[in-house]
Amino acid sequence: MKILDSHQHFWKFDPVRDAWIDASMAVLQRDFLPVDVLPIYENNGVEGSIAVQADTSEAETDFLLALAEEHNFIKGVVGWLDLCSPTLSDRLAVYRPHKKLKGLRHIVQKEPLGYMNRKDFRRGIGLLSALDWSYDLLIFPHQLEEALALVDAFPQQSFILDHCAKPYIKKGILEPWKKQLLALGERPHVSCKISGLVTEADWSSWGKKDFMPYLDAVVEAFGTQRLMFGSDWPVCQVAGGYTAVLDVVKSYFSSFTDPEKTAIFSGNTERLYKI
Repeated sequence: MKILDSHQHFWKFDPVRDAWIDASMAVLQRDFLPVDVLPIYENNGVEGSIAVQADTSEAETDFLLALAEEHNFIKGVVGWLDLCSPTLSDRLAVYRPHKKLKGLRHIVQKEPLGYMNRKDFRRGIGLLSALDWSYDLLIFPHQLEEALALVDAFPQQSFILDHCAKPYIKKGILEPWKKQLLALGERPHVSCKISGLVTEADWSSWGKKDFMPYLDAVVEAFGTQRLMFGSDWPVCQVAGGYTAVLDVVKSYFSSFTDPEKTAIFSGNTERLYKI
């Protein structure tokens, strides 16, 4: 079975820029580059990936695009541009020629409620569909209602929900996350990455059963044609590592049909990111 990883990161660690990587995540306080992930991909049968921004700067976008040009296994980049900037149109024109730039993301989970309602942010979102770029939604559960209003305002824009909106797996809380996720899944232009779940569980003692109700919910919400496997490497290393993350998803979908598994592990990523 072909596997594409829809969500992973690279960085050259900077303790100031990357202050979110605190002492509890000391294993991440170093550089993570293609040379580090290639043996992992080889061991797990992964053929390629989407590299996603982890810093809010154009320098980050340039860094990822340069890596993608150098390494063919990086099939696409989800970068960052300032969507609220009055000069965004000019910046989009600069980046449009980069064929491996597939979409943009902002770390909205850090922003206060109301951010996705801002006129300047929404103006920026409105410019992406003309480029055929997706927008990755990185949010917490309490922002789902606001995200629903955003996607309803842009029915022609492809939205991809990262990490299933980070449900409270460690606490075993399903609602209102599930209800709001199901509402989001009713919108056909919204897809979802099965990624980042181990870091929402108990890092040292999670079991596969912990994820079952949450995976049940995302399948109910998005079906098998709008879900993508993603590892969130190297962040996943704080809670078990790559093979363990992949095994959780493989195990859950083991009873699904071969076409459904192909869609989740590669086909949907190819289609939604236009690889």
